Amino acid sequence: MKDEPAPVPPLEGARIRLRALAPDDAAALFALYSDARVMRYWSFPAWTDIQQAVEKLAHVDRDRALESLPWAATLRDDDALVGTCTLFGIQREHLRGVVGYALSPSLWGRGLATEMLQCALLHAFDVLGLERIEADIDPRNHASCRLVERLGFRREGYLRERWRVGGGIQDTALYGLLRREFTHGGR
Repeated sequence: MKDEPAPVPPLEGARIRLRALAPDDAAALFALYSDARVMRYWSFPAWTDIQQAVEKLAHVDRDRALESLPWAATLRDDDALVGTCTLFGIQREHLRGVVGYALSPSLWGRGLATEMLQCALLHAFDVLGLERIEADIDPRNHASCRLVERLGFRREGYLRERWRVGGGIQDTALYGLLRREFTHGGR
């Protein structure tokens, strides 16, 4: 019998808290992933049915077994989901993983996504002992590119026509961050 994955650890920043996703997050998760502004540059289209959120939350344990740490992002003074941050594709043999994130548009421009990523990266490097984190970003998403660059990520590649989403074709700017390059301050 395979061991159960360790629980998703809570992480805290000055204004953001990352906690495990919970079944009660379905409505907020659907609101986030059904927002066309949030999903504009993602590798899958905006959700159209709350059942997609319910199914995602039902599969969190399976995803955890595949070396994934999915967090709900909340404001420190409120437990309601306002975003997500995930370390996934963790390859312990190669000491690397991938980071993904989303934040409610009403909170954009306040440095909260930077804080979410800082928490996840500190955990990846200091607790998990990873040496490399990657980010796959649509190069048209200038705000996201600037965000990871502020944290020390370097653009390492450009993959043309990588994603087919909603009838469109999207490229990828592939970013990488080594532990020794991580800028903890991010601003």
